[in-house]
Amino acid sequence: MAFDTPTFTQFSRLSGLVPLVAVVNGRTFAGNTALVACCDVIIATERTTLAMGGPAMIEGGGLGVYTPEEVGPMSFQAPNGVVDLLVKDEANAVAAARRYLSYFQGAVAHWEAHDQRRLRHVVPENRLRLYDMRQVVKTLADKRSVLELRPAFGIGVITAFIRVEGRPMGVIANNPHHLAGAIDSDDADKGARFLQLCDGFDLPVLSLMDCPGMMVGPDVERTALVRHCARMFNVGANMTTPLFGVVVRKAYGLGVQAMCGASSGVGFFTVAWPTAEFAGMNIEGSVKLGYRKELQAIVDPEERRREFETRVSRAYEGAKAVNAAAGGGIDDVIDPAETRSWVASSLKRVPPPSPRTGKKHAYIDTW
Repeated sequence: MAFDTPTFTQFSRLSGLVPLVAVVNGRTFAGNTALVACCDVIIATERTTLAMGGPAMIEGGGLGVYTPEEVGPMSFQAPNGVVDLLVKDEANAVAAARRYLSYFQGAVAHWEAHDQRRLRHVVPENRLRLYDMRQVVKTLADKRSVLELRPAFGIGVITAFIRVEGRPMGVIANNPHHLAGAIDSDDADKGARFLQLCDGFDLPVLSLMDCPGMMVGPDVERTALVRHCARMFNVGANMTTPLFGVVVRKAYGLGVQAMCGASSGVGFFTVAWPTAEFAGMNIEGSVKLGYRKELQAIVDPEERRREFETRVSRAYEGAKAVNAAAGGGIDDVIDPAETRSWVASSLKRVPPPSPRTGKKHAYIDTW
């Protein structure tokens, strides 16, 4: 094959101009894989093997002998983020492609809403207990309108398309079941790329925040978090599609700023549930650091524990949404059951995007 072939150039130039969808079933290697990888979304069946180089190329390069199923099976191509949607068979793949494309074709006339009062009971009263953020997404969205992308990759951040009163939009949400919602390198890559995809095609984004910050520690720094996490700041700060922010629980430090476009002032609105809490870092950690001398001066361990818990309670009281809101940064503290109406009314108020005659972005990042 000559390397002056125009195929890859012409196909890549479509990126950002029209939605690009790849549906893969069976063994796919080399040039075919390159075309697949240029797409906005990759849908693959369970029997798919997807890799840049197949067994013949591997063996020819003296790198060993492998079966096709050993090279790029879905057992690791879905968890590592290569595949956006993993489905059972070809029929389901076609259905998934049709569903994905529907979000780029405007609003639908017929829709049903869930009972929004359920949202009042999703987040536990005990601030240390977990809950299911996907249940929040599902309840806010029109019935049967949620399509989650890359669910097995970057599991600390949930990315999905939904509809609210028939209007399509994207959702990015923290997953408290992974690192308590802290953002690591994979999460940042996944979130930034999804924001760019939505912005590229003028889809509004709802950010559901419960984030204790960027993940910290030597292990996560070895993954180049410094550069990865900044992608969410650069993409979010430069979005022109409407961004709606809802603080569900934790809103700590740089992590929550990454979730709202680098600042709560970027979005069309930023509101909080009564369960929200605002702080520069983990409240327990800030008390340990800020009052280390005072706590160490207490000899009796039980008395020290009580003093620590008292100071944590005091700090948490000041961090509660109803108290923190007075300092600015958010528009209102709302009844969780009113969240959907905030989103729906805002979708009606934002001006429609200008008709595009070309691309909004030069291309959609493949990663």
